[in-house]
Amino acid sequence: MAIKVLVVDDSALMRKVLREILTAEPGFEVETARDGEDALERIRELDPDVVTLDINMPRMDGLTCLAHIMAESPRPVVMVSSLTEQGALATFEALELGAVDYVAKPGGTVSLNLHEVADEIRAKVRAAAGARARRAAPAAGPSPRPGRAARAAAPRPPGRHAAPRRAGEAGLVLVGVSTGGPGTLEVILTALPEDFPWPVLVAQHMPARFTRVFAERLDRRCALAVREVTRALPLEPGQIAIAQGDADVLVQRRLGRTAAVTTEPDASLLWHPSVERMVRSALEACPAERLVGVQLTGMGYDGAEAMAELHRRGGRTIAESEESAVVFGMPRELIERGGADLILPRERIAAQLCHWVMGTGAAVRAAGG
Repeated sequence: MAIKVLVVDDSALMRKVLREILTAEPGFEVETARDGEDALERIRELDPDVVTLDINMPRMDGLTCLAHIMAESPRPVVMVSSLTEQGALATFEALELGAVDYVAKPGGTVSLNLHEVADEIRAKVRAAAGARARRAAPAAGPSPRPGRAARAAAPRPPGRHAAPRRAGEAGLVLVGVSTGGPGTLEVILTALPEDFPWPVLVAQHMPARFTRVFAERLDRRCALAVREVTRALPLEPGQIAIAQGDADVLVQRRLGRTAAVTTEPDASLLWHPSVERMVRSALEACPAERLVGVQLTGMGYDGAEAMAELHRRGGRTIAESEESAVVFGMPRELIERGGADLILPRERIAAQLCHWVMGTGAAVRAAGG
C-alpha cells in the first residue's frame, strides 16, 4: 500500500521538487499544502500517513502547525529545515513538540541541491510512516532538572557527595542513535546524576551544524557537562561527548588517557557519525568489560554488529525496546544478532546504567526514587 504524504511548504517550487523526489520511486502518493492553515484543513480531508513540514511559512509557521497536529491528530511529521543555527534551534523545538525526524536543506539553490538528499528524504519519509507519533509532553508533571549553576548553589542532601573517581577506574558508555534520537537522548542523559563516574560518548546521526547546537542545548539541561567532539577530547568522568556531525569519531589511547578523536567519515559506510566505527575503535582502545553499549532508536543497522561483538567479548549492552523507540530498526538489529544483554524502554535506561556503574542507590536516584 502506498504511503500517503502531505508536503507543506509556502514555496510552489519546493512543493514541486519534493513531489518529484518522492514520486520518483513507487510507493508514495503525494498531496501538497501551501502553509500551516491549509495543512490543517488538508490533514482533516486526506488523513495522510506522513506530513513533511517547512518551518518558515506565512500565516501559520511550521512550529505552530506542528503543535496543532500533535494536539488534534498526531501522526509522523518530518520537518524540512535550513542548515543554519536558527534552523537547528527550530528543529530541536519541533522534535520536542513531537516531530519524528527532519531533513536539512542543503545550501545554495534549493531546487537544485535538494535532489542531492533525495535518497535521504525518501528513506526518512518511509521510516516515519512506520514510526511512533508522540504528542508533545504536557506542561504538568515532574519539575525540569535545574541547571548546574543552580545545583551548585543548593545544599547537598546527606550522602549525595560524589563517588570517588580514582585514575584508571572509569570505563566508557557508548551510545548509538539516529531517527528520534534527540528526544530519547534528552530523557536518558538528563537522568544521569552529576556523580556518574564513567564518561559517555554519543554518535547521533546529524549534520555538523546541528550537533554543536544540540550539545549546547543538552549542556544546559544535564547534570553532566556536555561537549561536542571537534578535536581530540579526553574522555573524563562527569562528561558527555557528542560526536561531531558529518564526521566519524574514534576512541583512542593518547598519553595513557582515553580520548575521542574526530576523523574524516568513512565513505564505505552509510551513516555518520558512524556507530560501528566508534564501537570498534573503543574495543581496540579499552577492555570490553569496561565498556557499555547502548543502541537506541533509528532506522538501519549502524553499530549493531560492533555492539554484538562488544557483547560477545564480555561488555554489557542495552537495546531500546520497541515500546519506546520512535523507529525500532537499530535496536532490533542488535537484538536479532543476539547482542543485547537487556532490552529496556528509554525511561529505564539511565537507571540501569547507574546500577551497572554505580550500584543500586544511584539507580534509584536516576529512576526518580
